[in-house]
Amino acid sequence: MPSFKTPLQAARILVLVPLLFFALKSFAQSPRSKADFDMGWRFNLGDVKGGEEPGLNDTKWRALNLPHDWSIEGKFDKNSPATVEGGALTGGLGWYRKTFTVPATSKGKMVYIDFDGVYWNSTVWINGHKLGFRPNGYISFRYDMTPYLKFGGKNVIAVKVDNSVQPNSRWYSGSGIYRHVWLETTDKLAIDHWGTYVTTPEVTDHSATVDLNIVVKNNIPGDDSKSLPIELQSTLYDAKGKSIGSAVSKNLTINYAGAATLFNQKISIINPALWSVDNPYLYRIVTKVITGGKVTDEYTTPLGIRYFNFDADKGFSLNGKPLKILGVCDHHDLGSLGAALNNRALQRQLEMLKAMGCNGIRTSHNPPAPELLDLADKMGFIVMDEAFDCWEVGKVKYDYHLFFKEWHKRDLEDQVLRDRNHPSVMIWSIGNEIPQQGDPRSLTLAPELAGIVHSLDKTRPITTANDRPDTSNKIIQSGALDLIGYNYHEYNYAGFHDRYPGKKFIATETTSGLETRGHYDMPSDSIRVWPSRWDKPFTDGNPDNTVSAYDNVRPAWGSTHEATWKVMKKYDFLSGMFIWTGWDYLGEPTPYKWPSRSSYFGIIDLAGFPKDIYYMYQSEWTSKTVLHILPHWNWEPGKTVDVWAFYNHADEVELFLNGKSLGTKKKEGDDLHVMWRVKYEPGTLKAVSRKDGKIVKTEVIHTAGKAARIELVADRKNIKANGKDLSFVTVRILDKDGNVVPTADNLVNFKLNGNAFIAGVDNGSETDHDPFKANYRHAFNGLALAILQSNGKAGSITLNASSSGLKGASLVINSK
Repeated sequence: MPSFKTPLQAARILVLVPLLFFALKSFAQSPRSKADFDMGWRFNLGDVKGGEEPGLNDTKWRALNLPHDWSIEGKFDKNSPATVEGGALTGGLGWYRKTFTVPATSKGKMVYIDFDGVYWNSTVWINGHKLGFRPNGYISFRYDMTPYLKFGGKNVIAVKVDNSVQPNSRWYSGSGIYRHVWLETTDKLAIDHWGTYVTTPEVTDHSATVDLNIVVKNNIPGDDSKSLPIELQSTLYDAKGKSIGSAVSKNLTINYAGAATLFNQKISIINPALWSVDNPYLYRIVTKVITGGKVTDEYTTPLGIRYFNFDADKGFSLNGKPLKILGVCDHHDLGSLGAALNNRALQRQLEMLKAMGCNGIRTSHNPPAPELLDLADKMGFIVMDEAFDCWEVGKVKYDYHLFFKEWHKRDLEDQVLRDRNHPSVMIWSIGNEIPQQGDPRSLTLAPELAGIVHSLDKTRPITTANDRPDTSNKIIQSGALDLIGYNYHEYNYAGFHDRYPGKKFIATETTSGLETRGHYDMPSDSIRVWPSRWDKPFTDGNPDNTVSAYDNVRPAWGSTHEATWKVMKKYDFLSGMFIWTGWDYLGEPTPYKWPSRSSYFGIIDLAGFPKDIYYMYQSEWTSKTVLHILPHWNWEPGKTVDVWAFYNHADEVELFLNGKSLGTKKKEGDDLHVMWRVKYEPGTLKAVSRKDGKIVKTEVIHTAGKAARIELVADRKNIKANGKDLSFVTVRILDKDGNVVPTADNLVNFKLNGNAFIAGVDNGSETDHDPFKANYRHAFNGLALAILQSNGKAGSITLNASSSGLKGASLVINSK
């Protein structure tokens, strides 16, 4: 077998299709262990001389668990060096330290530390020895600690994170070790880091061939001129844990002196269950490394079997069936939790998008947390995995362009090696709105980046997200792209093949519709356009920095939600879209600046409350029966109010006000909603949808009275007592009859008893400057949110909510 000194050299020769997601779990009797290393750290905000020294007294430092984002704990500041576009929350410099013991039994093994992401400019030491520096804030990386550890004794790891030079991002980045950290221990003869690459070169409904490439690394000291005999055993298991195939390779050899060697195995499957967005079926492969009759490693690789195609005329197909990619773009923050990764918070985001009918995620504009891809694999999302927001020319003064020349190759290689086995990943994006689209330098840069990706994975197409998708674009001219990505320009979609004959299309970023949840400006059929973020102020805006939730506000470069979807659904060759954005995010408060500090682009607001446009997509993208009317029904007497209805599975909708019919409406042409212009009077607004004269669905809205009480609604009343699980509690301000008061802004105070803490509070307002880490929150348009987090102990948790003049509420959560 060929022998290599590094896993990268081995990986470059791999050319087969990957379908499998990398995940390591500790199995009983396995010689490999992967331990959660998040607990028991100490943190100091500010520089510390000698912070890397093992003997430093850090007992007065703050004790905390990871993941951690220190910026989200701060105050919103109009003059933050991060700028309002960066979230108006300051960065700085911080130190993390952890004292830990490695068992004496681990001596003779390899011990690694894996960081899933640190923002940014991180330097790591173990026992005073510098392990390395990594500037990229989003990439995962590993260090070998073995030579510097005290086995059976105390060890000190120190991490310096420098996010002090700002602005370095166009959106909220967060600061610190904001993703998970792992301690992995292996034998000296083991499968390498990101060391498997699985493909299914032949797939039908009746059979599939699994091609598994394995890079084994030998750190056993020895004569490099000699070799060590080994055996590989790989067993394929279905989702129920039943063995359905295997491969055994005997009489293999591997060199000494740190050699990494590539091996190949094949397994056949009869009647495979194909991975799809509706049935994300996952297998797993367990590979054992054996020498001298001893198992030295056991490595598990989940596997999804699927095939897909982008066609210039027919668009996208998955497993031979046409499928429109219905995707969203999302940044990495989790609202009031900041950038600190929480698995449940991320799952909640994806659950809500899935319920809307979304089947695609673009990781704008950086490598995602591994957990996002794990969830996408399990939940059935098609992922566009994006690498860079800029190349050699930056967008803000201190962004990644300062590191691109030295680090882009390593960062991109690591991203592809880490992510190429996920069945959910179907597109690589090597850049977003790159400033060098018109630069002849891109004629060589784009092929270089595409070459790096294709050297490691030839199975997925490569694109860039182009906000200049005309024929003068040098990135497109280079011929490096497999998919031509359009950002916006929906008015050019129909003529795509006139511009790019025979090419394949993907809408990498669309829409940028703007809404404030629960706020409505009329007339609703008048489109308000913000000229440009670099241009004039939003003259059609409101003094309180709200924008209308009617889907009638957009920036000059974008469009309304309905306008883009009408075009997208019309043509088969338009393979799919990624809407800007699924969720609101911190920073980039288009179309305003201060006092706004978060975006208006989301279909779902920052707290996780759907805006009205959510139901338009649900009516178009799902088989659920939908009837949603807007706006609320609390207005000044006599005011003319536009009433919209999103609906499906029906021919028509009839609207009633206080029992009187206001007429029946039907969608005409490519309409996505119906509308009535109504003179307001208080009371009851009722919509009834019908199909062939039979009632399909009814929705009723009442005029709300004065705020009278609080209601608490938990998304889950049972959580795990693992110190990480969450319950998201919606706070609703109700009148005496149980109607949400749509204009309520009452201050709600929280008191918590039991084994949990309040991890964050929010209300979805883009202009609220109260801290996210607090035990109070004003309602915004009738709603607020409290996030409860387990403290690691089991027991009953009681949340009490009170507000002056209102009847309070309490809620019990069980931590098990």
